[in-house]
Amino acid sequence: MTTIDEFAAGFADEPGYFDFAKYGPISTPVAEEQRGLVDLQARSRHGSEIALDEQAGRVRRAVSALVGFPADQVVFQPNTSEGLLHTMFGLTGQIVLSAREYPSLPLAVTRASSALRVLDPVWMDPTYGAVTPALVQEHLTSSTTAVAVSAVDYRTGYLADLEGIRQVIGDRLLIVDAVQGLGVADLPWSLADVVMAGGQKWLRAGWGTGFLALSERAATELTPVFTGVAGSELVLGGRYDQPVPVRAGAAAFQVANPDPIAQARLATAAEAVTAVGVPAIAAAVAERASRLIDLADEAAVPVMSSRDEAERAGIVVLQPEPAQLTTLTAAFINHGVTATVRDTTVRLSTHVSNDDESFDLLRAALTSFGSAVTY
Repeated sequence: MTTIDEFAAGFADEPGYFDFAKYGPISTPVAEEQRGLVDLQARSRHGSEIALDEQAGRVRRAVSALVGFPADQVVFQPNTSEGLLHTMFGLTGQIVLSAREYPSLPLAVTRASSALRVLDPVWMDPTYGAVTPALVQEHLTSSTTAVAVSAVDYRTGYLADLEGIRQVIGDRLLIVDAVQGLGVADLPWSLADVVMAGGQKWLRAGWGTGFLALSERAATELTPVFTGVAGSELVLGGRYDQPVPVRAGAAAFQVANPDPIAQARLATAAEAVTAVGVPAIAAAVAERASRLIDLADEAAVPVMSSRDEAERAGIVVLQPEPAQLTTLTAAFINHGVTATVRDTTVRLSTHVSNDDESFDLLRAALTSFGSAVTY
């Protein structure tokens, strides 16, 4: 078992980085794993391909331990969007989702709906990104076959109540985009039928990493539309002018053979999270998020995110007066604080590697901002 301090020591990001909801700098173990396998691949000594081939099973087991789905119902994906497209193009019936989700989810739905005309979206318009069980229930109909939701809203940091949503939707498919919560939010992922996430954010595995996990029911009900060579039951050297059977279960939802080094990065990151335990990480992140809110309060910068720890993960969104946004952005730049500025908000996102030095830089930036504006 790894302690939270040992886990935090495995990261080397510079102080002042508060942008993990955009991209999480990879850990030292992930970087070392990548370097080792790149060197192995470059040399390609006889038999070295065995270590590369082993990464497919390793990453399935690592993700399985993290999300609670059987390893044979997990398939590697290069990003969240590909998992969403596989899912939505394979779905029929009516799906309920928010029109304000990160675009990957609604775009996958509208693309599938327009192309195949067998998926009918019903749109919710939640206040401040909060997709609540009550809101979902209001939009359910007798024709609803699935509900899709982000585990954490990218604009506000709102943490979805997956248990409550599962209760109100009954036996309909529950599809969860986990990219903004996996690894830092202690959520019951196995209540969902479909879970997908990229590893470039909170898992800190870098770009080109992700997965799709399916329940037995989802694996049966979804049609694998974009199955390629990796998802097909075929023997090389034959003729392929007739339909080729797809592989069973989640394995069918693959296009091409994945990058084994990307698989190794995701496996290394997921194994590290499991070793320390998501509850310990979630507690450390919650404490840091509270520190963000306290510093914003000291500087009198309005906080858009929930102040209830049960309703947020690692994202804290500030919403200064529109005329003050440029001043706040400049203060962050001048003090070496990295955050996402979008429209009228500033999104801060924190992880276990944010130490006291990071918070000192943030405090200095907010103090500078406060001295530059007049209320």
